[in-house]
Formats: sequence, C-alpha cells, structure tokens
Amino acid sequence: MKHYLWARYRDARRSTDELVPSLMSNLLNPDAIFSNNEMSLSDIEIYGFDYDYTLVFYSKHLHTLIFNAARDLLINEHRYPAEIRKCEYDPSFAIRGLHYDVHRAVLMKIDAFHYIQLGTVYRGLSVVPDEEVIEMYEGSHVPLEQMSDFYGKSSHGHTMKQFMDIFSLPEMTLLSCVNEHFLKNNIDYEPVHLYKDVKDSIRDVHIKGIMYRAIEADIEKYVCYAEQTRAVLAKLADHGKKMFLITNSPSSFVDKGMRYIVGKDWRDLFDVVIVQAEKPNFFNDRRRPFRKVNEKGVLLWDKIHKLQKGQIYKQGNLYEFLKLTGWRGSKVLYFGDHIYSDLADLTLKHGWRTGAIIPELRSELRIMNTEQYVQTVTWLQTLTGLLEQMQVHRDPESQLVLQEWKKERKEMREMTKRFFNAQFGSLFRTDQNPTYFLRRLSRFADIYMASLSCLLNYDVHHTFYPRRTPLQHELPAWAHRLAPFGAPVLQAAQAE
Repeated sequence: MKHYLWARYRDARRSTDELVPSLMSNLLNPDAIFSNNEMSLSDIEIYGFDYDYTLVFYSKHLHTLIFNAARDLLINEHRYPAEIRKCEYDPSFAIRGLHYDVHRAVLMKIDAFHYIQLGTVYRGLSVVPDEEVIEMYEGSHVPLEQMSDFYGKSSHGHTMKQFMDIFSLPEMTLLSCVNEHFLKNNIDYEPVHLYKDVKDSIRDVHIKGIMYRAIEADIEKYVCYAEQTRAVLAKLADHGKKMFLITNSPSSFVDKGMRYIVGKDWRDLFDVVIVQAEKPNFFNDRRRPFRKVNEKGVLLWDKIHKLQKGQIYKQGNLYEFLKLTGWRGSKVLYFGDHIYSDLADLTLKHGWRTGAIIPELRSELRIMNTEQYVQTVTWLQTLTGLLEQMQVHRDPESQLVLQEWKKERKEMREMTKRFFNAQFGSLFRTDQNPTYFLRRLSRFADIYMASLSCLLNYDVHHTFYPRRTPLQHELPAWAHRLAPFGAPVLQAAQAE
C-alpha cells in the first residue's frame, strides 16, 4: 500500500505540473468588476458616492499620521507610558476585516462560519499558540452572542469588534503595539479600558480635526491624485446620469480634496452634496433635518424645501433626502468602501443597488496571477482531494503516508497565507472558507471592485452577471473539469 499511495502521489503531482500552464493562460483581471448579484446598469439612473477611499484615495503616509497622532493622545490625554512613543506604525501587520476580542485583548481572523483561523490569533505582536486558543474558546468556534453586532461593533453583550474600515488599520496596529508593551514589561492592565482608550484616541484624530488639518495643509503628500476619478464622473454626466455625494467628512475638507482630484468645478458634476452625514445613522434616523452650508462653511438656519445643485448640505436623513429629490431607491447605485456604514442598510432596508470599493482587491489579484501562487494552490487542492480519496486505507502503513501528506498540506496552507500577509493572510479567504469579511461583502454589495476607475472598462448599459459557482453537492457532476483529485468523487472512493 505504501508504494501504491506514493505512486498515486507522483501521478497527481505530475498532473498538477501539466495543468499549471493552461491555468496561467486564464489570469484574473485586477481592473474587472465582480458581481454578487445580477445587475444591469441600464436600470441605474442615479449614482451615489462616499468620499474617503471611494472618490479619493490616500497615500501610505496617512495611516502613519493617524497612528502617531492617536499614540500621542494616549500619552498626553490618557496618561499612558511615554515609552509607547517608540511604537511605530507597521503597514504590513494587519488587514481589514479582523475581529478583536475586547476582554481577552486578542486580534484574530474569523471565517464565514464563525470559526477562528488558527495561526492568525495575535496577543500584542505575538501569535497565540493553537492549543491556547482552543483552550480559551473551548474549541475554535465563536458563538453568535459573542460576535460583533450588526455594524461590527462591540456592544450589548457582544465581546468582539470587527474592524471593517480602511481607517481602522492604524487602530488595530496601535492596539497590538500597546498590548505588546504592557505584556513585555509585565504591566497589569484592563483590556477593556485599553480598547476604549485607543478607540477614543483614534476617534479624536478625526473629530478634533487633526487628520483633516494635516491633509489640507499638505494635500499632495496625503492624497493620491487620480485623474480617472474625474473621468468616471464625466462619463456618467455625459450620459445624463444624476450624481450625489454623501460623506461623513466635513465640508472644507471635502471641497479641498475634490478641487485637487477633480477640479474647482467639481460641484457642477453633482446634483446633491451632503457632508457630515453621520452614516449609518443617516440611513435610519428620520428626525434630523438638513442644514445648508454657505461658501464660508457657516451653517444656515433656514428650512430646506429642496436640495439644490451646487449647494452643500449637512446632516439630514435618507427619508427626507428621497422626499426632497423625488428619486426612487431602485434606480440608485451607491458606492462606498465601508460594508456596514455605507452599504448594509441601503441594500437591506431601502432596496438600493450597492457597489463596494475594495482597494486591496487589486493587489490580491496580482498575487493570485503569479505562477508560484497558481502552482501552490493547484497542488494544495490536488493533495486535499488525494487525501480525501485515500483515507479509506486504514492500515498503519497507509496512515503513516497520509500523516506525511497532512503535514505537507498544513505547510502549504501556511505558505498560501503568507503570499498575502504574513500574520493574517488574505482579506477574502481563510484556509478553505470565505472570511467573515467576504460573507458580509457578498450579502451587502451587488458588485465590488478595486476602485471606481474600473467603471471605465464598461459601458453604461452593461449587465453584471454573477458566476455560477458549483455548490458542494453539484461538484461531482463536473469534477473532471477541475484539477485532478480536486473534488470528492464517490465512484472513485468506492472503487478504491
């Protein structure tokens, strides 16, 4: 049996090597738009946009600025040790979509079924051993009542916080760095207080205007000039589409950024502009009226009877927005980068079509297009299928061979994770399951893409069709079209 199993192994390896060249001829397009739900742009008359990380993108310097400013607030206002000033932002540490256990002070990646991906649990900057994680959670599953709430927050008894915002990357890193400092120096601390203090400091960087003033003072350093943003807006305007902007950012900040990336006439492209909207409350709270902002940024007190083109409005709510514009939600497509604050309520409660901007998508697709990645993943799938088929052999000699294969599979899973991020892997996938992030993305976004510029590759009448991916019980019908041993085949197992 030992010789037989290794012969099958060599045959599978050879088949994989022969398959890779054909797979390399069908690479993924990083500038494509991907569809979760069928949607025709012919039905869309109105396009809406968030501002940060949707219309405008920021350079790597911004996250360093947020990290440093929040770290200094911890020291100066929350009386944290001055030694943490030595902590520096590491852009390669965290990824979006991670969960943080507020009471245990650990950061982790969770899949669509609430299972923790072992090897991605970090206390401070150090990985927590799998055995300790299993003991801590009595397995690797996180019960529903402990998971973050609908908007990813830790509230009402939920002990997990999910970090979904791109701006949260410095927050996760700061949390981990301060945790690391306390642990290394044997400083006793309350994790809940640390989480709240870091959260408040990050919030104050925004609320107190620290970030906004820094960007406005050196816009060329922090804002990535994107000529294609104007091209997208101009294309939609040329085809008679109405457009609006709803952002949580303040008026002067948005105006300066839009002048830089679009031009001083940017407001002429938008039918409605709303700032400091306080999403997601904007989509749910009927009580807040709109206020007009004049050219000097002063709030006016007059009652709003119509949302006028060229004007800027503050606050308000979606119900009043639809009433004043007369627009129908089913004709609207809204783009944003925050799956919860920007998209969830719109698709679940109001019937808008939604588009998610996922900047990380482009870099992940480029990694997936490398020959090393294709070779590794194809062999990993093949080896998994081989393990599944050969497990029927229960004699001791066969089991030793299967243990070697399992060890190799585990090593290859770790290698696959490191292609994307050494600590946490891909934004979209755990070892074999979708991440919790992707689960929410699939539910709340009709389409998703790396940036708005991807729209330039499609005409305004294009219909997006989701790919028909096989369900698990459908796989045997076309398993022969996939990688060898890539799917469960009942007949082969029975024959063996």
